[in-house]
Parts: sequence; C-alpha cells; structure tokens
Amino acid sequence: MKNERYLVDHPLWRKKVDSSLFESRGTAIPKWASQMWGIPTLFSGCRSKKNQCSEVVIRYKGNGYAGFVTEKAKGRKTPHFRLWYEDDLLAQLKDVFLMSFMRDIERRLRKVRKGLEEEIPFWEFLDIEFDQARKEFFFTAHYTQLPTFPELFKRLASSPVIKEIDDAAFGKKRSRAYQQNWRPREELDYELGATNVIYYLIDTNKRELYVGEAGKLVQRLRQRYEVIPNWDYYRYEKLPAELADNRKTIEEVIIRAFAAVLPNRTRFQTKRIAEFMLVNRDVRG
Repeated sequence: MKNERYLVDHPLWRKKVDSSLFESRGTAIPKWASQMWGIPTLFSGCRSKKNQCSEVVIRYKGNGYAGFVTEKAKGRKTPHFRLWYEDDLLAQLKDVFLMSFMRDIERRLRKVRKGLEEEIPFWEFLDIEFDQARKEFFFTAHYTQLPTFPELFKRLASSPVIKEIDDAAFGKKRSRAYQQNWRPREELDYELGATNVIYYLIDTNKRELYVGEAGKLVQRLRQRYEVIPNWDYYRYEKLPAELADNRKTIEEVIIRAFAAVLPNRTRFQTKRIAEFMLVNRDVRG
C-alpha cells in the first residue's frame, strides 16, 4: 500500500488522474481548492493564457515548466478557474501516468465519454500543491498503476507509433513526422512500428554520423554498413504516409544539410562547425 506523504510544504489537492490531463493539457480547479489557494484573489480577470497575469510556474521532479491559470466568469454565478500547462510537461505526465494515458487513448478510439473506468478499473493520483507567494504549483505523482508489462508499455508510450495513434484518436488531421530519440544499438530489436523513416546512426567512439532512409527500419539496420560498421546509437523520424514516395528526396536534402556543416568524405563544401564526420558517400549538390 502506498504510504502517505509527510513532506508537504503547501496546501494540497489530490487529483484523480482523468482524461482532462491528457486531452485538455490542464485541469479545472475545484471551488474549494481555489478558495484554499487564494486563486480568485491572484487571478481574477485573467481570461486568457496570453495575459501575463495568468502565468505561473509548475514544478515537477525538480524542473520548472510554464503554466497558466485562467478565469471563466461568463454565464457563471461564481468564477471558474483552470490550470493549464504545455506539451513538455504533458509528455512527462503521459509517461508517469502511463496506464491512465493508455486507457484514455482506448476511450477516444472507441469514441465514448464514460464507462471505461468501470470496464478497466484502476486509479492514479496527482498531488498538486500551490505556493501563493511565488505563484508556483508543485506536481507529485502520488500513486501510479504499474503496467502488466512495464518495459513494453514504457517503450510503447514513447514510440512514434503511439504518438501517431494518439493524434488519430484526437482527430488531428494535420500530417506531421514523429521522432524517436537516440537509443543504443542493442535496443533495435525492441523497436515497434518504425516504418517509413529517415534514420541517423552514430559511432560515438570514432565520432561519425550516417543518414539514411528506410521503409522498414529494423530490417534495414540489421544489414552491415561498411561506412559505419560500429555504430552504437540510432534515432529516426517517422514520416507521414503521404510522403513515402518522397522519402529518398527528403533523405538527400538532410544529407546535403549535414554535409554543409560537418566534415565529410566528399568534395562538398562545408563550414565544419562540429567534430562529427558525415560518412555518407553520396552527397548530391
């Protein structure tokens, strides 16, 4: 059983994690919490995140994130306040409250608003404290539900394929690329959904970089690369499906851009602004 916290410096609201944290990038502040924190006094008249008066700092795991508190008074007997945050903190919350995030994706894919908590029953809690004097919120993940397969779920949550599904569940129609950050070579076989990609390989010992394109990343990287045989890290960008036919052209543009700023093994003119060597043999100017 989770022990109660005893190092609490400011008045606290323990919020049950729900869809609003992921879908709205924020949460409504209950009336009792607003009164406890003095929110009406501090943020009365702050109707937009564009207003400087709405700005706050949100502390999470020692880092500070931009936040906002806004008031909605129109059509209400008493003002309603809401706490907002941006994508960098949202990514952290999706990671720590992984099971709630996955359940929310399932809800949006089914296009339902209620009932899923009863069908998939668990609860996670976010502790929110507020320092009135400094206008700072403090987030603490008080209780989290462990996934059945924690490493698999962790990889899924950070993978481009889940980001793509998340966007689709939100009904986002604008095409965009999804990035996967650097991972060690030994994790390649665990890569999920890495198709239609521009990829990067580095050899950190020889300080070399290679840029390529692939329809299926894992299959491509299992091949031996003569120009960079001992690469030890990889990353990639998953392109929108409609750019599949242009993947080779995109690769050429990126290779040319790196050749312009890195030492390379061709005659392409470079400014040499970094130590890594671009080892691609074909740089088309």
